[in-house]
Amino acid sequence: MTRRGTTTPVLVLALLLLLGGTAGQAQAVGYRYWSFWDLTGGKWTYATQGPSTARPSDGDVQGFRFAVSQDSQDAAKPRGKADLASDPASAFASDLASDFASICAKTPAQHGKKRVALVIDFGTTADAPSGETPPSPRTACARVPSDATTADALASVAKPLRYDANALLCAIAGYPRTGCGDQVSATKPTASARPQAEPAHHGPSVGLLAGVAAVALLGAAAVWQARRRRG
Repeated sequence: MTRRGTTTPVLVLALLLLLGGTAGQAQAVGYRYWSFWDLTGGKWTYATQGPSTARPSDGDVQGFRFAVSQDSQDAAKPRGKADLASDPASAFASDLASDFASICAKTPAQHGKKRVALVIDFGTTADAPSGETPPSPRTACARVPSDATTADALASVAKPLRYDANALLCAIAGYPRTGCGDQVSATKPTASARPQAEPAHHGPSVGLLAGVAAVALLGAAAVWQARRRRG
């Protein structure tokens, strides 16, 4: 009698754990921060070094994007002219280029220095901290000493910069005013997390179905075990 009675609590516990796991997936966590990018072959790639250690070459194009992202795989890239042209609120889209020749056209080369084209995308209102409005995206050509880092180039055209105690870049041109890599809820889509198309049906989630199936298996196992004891 005692053994048979223990099957119900086990099943209930299993159901709670499984449903709790699916609920946890819905409460994904993101971080609001500046990501750092290199333009390679006309495409943005997530930088493998931080701006304080990266040393770009003359003619390089690098970008920064402020957004809410879960990790580097989910990070939003700097937007270019084509991206902004589709946004009715982006009146400045026609003035934003992402190629070196256009960005540095008015900055002549100098002996002993290099030119680095920078694309600075302050992100969208959806990703902005409460009470702040992101400035319009901008480009700049930094002419710096040949041994300068990306951080040096950025400081020459987009002050003030703000870093935390771990050298994490917190603000460019004073944006945002406060915070640094703050953890935020990612329960709703943001500009940095592209929502997938809605499914054709609106049935239960895969996680819930898996949980129900697992509980059903546990129940079947309990019944089989009870019959075996009686046998």
